Formats: sequence, structure tokens, C-alpha cells
Amino acid sequence: MRFSRMYIPTLKEDPTEAEVISHKLMLRAGMIRRLAAGIYAYLPLGLMAVRNVERIVREEMNRAGAQELLLPGVQPAELWQESGRWEQYGKELLRFTDRHQRGFCLGPTHEEVITDLVRHEIRSYRQLPLNLYQIQTKFRDEIRPRFGLMRGREFIMKDGYSFDVDDQMAEKSYHVMFAAYGRIFKRCGLDFRAVEADSGAIGGSFSHEFVVLANSGEDGVATCSKCDYAANLEKAERACPAPEVGGGDQNIVPAMEEISTPDCGTIEEVCAFLKIEPRKTVKSMVYESDRGLTMVVVNGARQVSETKLKALLGVQWVELAEESRIEEDFAARIGSLGPVTVKIEVVADQEVAGMSSLVCGANRDGFHLQHVVYGRDFTASQVGDVVEVQAGDACPRCGAVMEVVRGIEVGHIFKLGVKYSEALSATFLDQHGKEKLMVMGCYGIGIGRTVAAAIEQNYDEQGMMLPYALSPFKVALLCLDTKNEEVVAYCDRLYASLQERGIETLYDDRNERPGIKFKDADLIGTPLRLTVGRKGFARGILEVKERRASDSVEIPIDDVNQLWEMIDKLAAHDQGISSL
Repeated sequence: MRFSRMYIPTLKEDPTEAEVISHKLMLRAGMIRRLAAGIYAYLPLGLMAVRNVERIVREEMNRAGAQELLLPGVQPAELWQESGRWEQYGKELLRFTDRHQRGFCLGPTHEEVITDLVRHEIRSYRQLPLNLYQIQTKFRDEIRPRFGLMRGREFIMKDGYSFDVDDQMAEKSYHVMFAAYGRIFKRCGLDFRAVEADSGAIGGSFSHEFVVLANSGEDGVATCSKCDYAANLEKAERACPAPEVGGGDQNIVPAMEEISTPDCGTIEEVCAFLKIEPRKTVKSMVYESDRGLTMVVVNGARQVSETKLKALLGVQWVELAEESRIEEDFAARIGSLGPVTVKIEVVADQEVAGMSSLVCGANRDGFHLQHVVYGRDFTASQVGDVVEVQAGDACPRCGAVMEVVRGIEVGHIFKLGVKYSEALSATFLDQHGKEKLMVMGCYGIGIGRTVAAAIEQNYDEQGMMLPYALSPFKVALLCLDTKNEEVVAYCDRLYASLQERGIETLYDDRNERPGIKFKDADLIGTPLRLTVGRKGFARGILEVKERRASDSVEIPIDDVNQLWEMIDKLAAHDQGISSL
């Protein structure tokens, strides 16, 4: 495509609305434009990158035996009410009524719709397994949409669903998709990890997230330094620390004692006042759930994992209790709470039970308790792992040290089991004529989010450096002297040759200064830049520079074979993976 004819409204400065690199660069490179909070228009460059991800996804899904379809974006309330998610899904579900006052929603996902479709069509085990997918726009009414395509309200998603006769076959389908996802993100040129994750509002027995490693990522990922264990921080486990010497032994630890701690409302303030480390204290936090109030007690150096807490309590939701309610019920502020002699349920992290002597709030402002021992001075109705993993914790599988890195979720696969088939009565007849529930799986990829994640992992001060497979154009051809007929004629011939070989090329034929052309080429991040200027042309030289390289190379103008070799080398990664 000729730059002079293409709609690429680049910006010289970083937009003030952008917070992360991908958002800044996609706006500056003219890939997207904001319409409303969390809602973006894809301009030609942005759509080309999105289509490149879609191409890879389609190839690998089809290769794995999945079949593409397209489902409606508007979904009737009756289906969501039948599954029980109409109220459960929360405010992210955008609900509305039509002119006949019938309830609908904009689909954030399509479990209900696909299950409804299949339950009316599948009758026999001979029609299974079945794997269906689509690439479609979704809508989730995020309370704080931010970071451009990273957390928008409207987004393009690939969602797929498998239907099997039993758990064993569903496991097989799950692992087929797991392998397909690995191929997809490898072909996209991304540094990623497949990590164990919480199933969230989708539900199901277990799931994996595919996370692109990037410092700007919202998700924390715990990875083992020795084995292949990796998990989202919401889900990550750790080997339980060994009990401290004397832990829980009331004969070694002195009697519990109340001490004055004026103006100490945080762990840091208490530790500074008493000259102790945070790990010698406990936090006592009050949570509200669908089973009432619960005090959660964890080591003072730890953070509560609400995902783990919800699983331990076996509840649908948990959230921190309001400060006003705490002060009313306990007659003390949050920083003064402790588990001794409280009248509500107490849950303790497994580490707390092994602490030798701890400091906690006394349930009255300005005072704390020291020499507190679990089992002697307080107990808990449940003890379990309810904290986030930290760097340095021991791996639950091999005991080696774990690391914590940041990442961006780009894909998520779930083993749903019979959650939706049971709710919507999606059954089939087995070989004995007995009616059984279909066993389901669910598989999602954020298409636009994958592009944004790739930028977060591939950029420099000048702009984007998208992997070859995702880049809108593979080659940027810069004609630096548009008034020289010989130079222009040569560039036209080279452009025609590139097109004949099927190489997506952005031909910068604009009557602009060389500096502007160089800056735009670097901003857009085309993998290979070809430069033809008056002086180089007179010397018979074509300047070639890879976007990731620090220096350019010169090749003879007439030696196009050398140029084709360089392009083939850049393209080899995508082609090599796809031929596996």
C-alpha cells in the first residue's frame, strides 16, 4: 500500500489519556482511536494487526479439529436466567429491554448461547465430540476501563466450546486445546507462560491462563525456578512453611499480654513502635460473604488472596467489610482488630498455626496483644492457604524457590464439566440408550489484547517492534527523493516485485522530509526497512535495516536475491511453527 493513499494518522507526542506503552503507541501509530470509555475504533493499521492474530488462531483451531461459526451478540435474558448467571454475573453484564419489554444483554461470553444451540441439535453419542468456536465482538461493562485494548469494555474475542461424552474425553479435548494455544502464541512471537488459574465467573473445575510476560502486566505470576510449575497469584500455592521453634507450645511462650501502642493503626507503625519485623505479627481482616462476617488472620507480611478465601469458605462472593460496620460491631478501628475473644467466625492461614509467638490487635484502639499463641489464646474454625504467594516461597511440587513476575492474560481455557449442560439440560443418548449430560470445555483468546500484549513486549524509544507474524506490514519501502524520476522509477519497480511475492509492503511515496519518513517507519515498527535515496541510488546501493538491529546494511540495487533471503529469514519463525 502507498503511504500517500493510506489512512495512518500518526501523532508526534504521547497522548495524555494513555497510561501504558501499548496504548500510547497504538494511538500514536494511528492504529486505534477512542470513541468512549473502553470503546475503540480500529483504524486500518490496527485492524491489519488484529486480522493477523485472527489468521493464526483460525489456522490452529481448524487444525485442532474445531469448526468456526458465528453467534448473535445480543442474548435473551431467559437463557442467562436458566443458567443462573443473570444476577450472578454482576454489573459487568449490560442488560437492556427491547420495545416489547423483553430482557436482553450484550454478550460478554457465549456459554449459554452455544449450549442452547447444541442441546437442540445433538441427540446421540455418535455426534460427539464437537468443538465449535467463533471470533466476535464482546461487551463487558468494566467499572474502570483503562490501558486501551488491555482492559476495554468492547473487545474482539475468540471463544470456543467443546462437548464430550465423558470426563475422560473432555480431558483429551482440553489438552488438544492447550497444545493449540501454545502453538498460537509461539507463532505470534510472544514470550508467554501457561499458568494454573481460577475459573472466576465462567466456572468449571480447573483452568489455565496463557500469560504474556511484561513488566506492565496487571497479573502476578508465580513460577518455579526449577520445575515447570506456574500459576496466577490468585491461584498459586506454596509449600507450607515449617513451624517456628516453639510454635504453638504454650509452655515455651510467655502468657499473652496487652500493651499500649498509641497511634499505631498499621502493621508498619506497630512494627516500628515495638521494633519487630512484620512476620512476627498477624493481620486480622474482616470479610463479608454470603455466609456472613468472617475474620481472616494471616501473617503480617502477607496479603490475603480473596480467590483462595472464597474457595476455602465455599461461598459465591467475598469482599472486605465496610469500615463503618467494623467500627460499629467491634468498637475499634481496622488496625486494632485481633482474633482473641471475637464473636464472629475466625479463619486462619496455615502459616499462622505454626508461628511461635505473635502480635495482634487487642480489639480496642491504642492497644495490641503480644505473646499470642494459636491454639492457646485463640483458634479458628478453618485453617488453610488463604494468602498470595511471594517471591522466595517454596514450590508446592518440588520445594524449590519460586519467583513472581508480571504478565498480561491473553488466553484462558476452562474445563467446565457439566455446569452449563446440567443447568440447560444439554443431554445425549449413550450407546446403551441412556440419557447423559454433555461434558464441556471453554477456550478464549483476547484478539486485540494479544496485539497490545505483543507491543508491551516489543518496543523501544522510537516505537513498536511487532513480531513479523503480527506486523501489519512486513516491509517499509522509503523513497527519499520523490522528485528524482530514476529513484521513483526504481522504487516503483521494487514495490511491484514485493507485491508479486505477496510481501505486505508500506511504500512511503509521500513528499515529506526523510526524517519524518524514518520516524514514522520506526513508530509503526515494520520489521524490515528499505531506503532508497539519491546518493545511495547513484552508488547503486539499497540500504536495508531490520527494525531490531542497531545498524543497517547495504546491498547492490540489482541483487534482489539477497533481499529475498533476508525477508525469508524474518518470516521463518511463523512459517516454521505453522509447519509443525
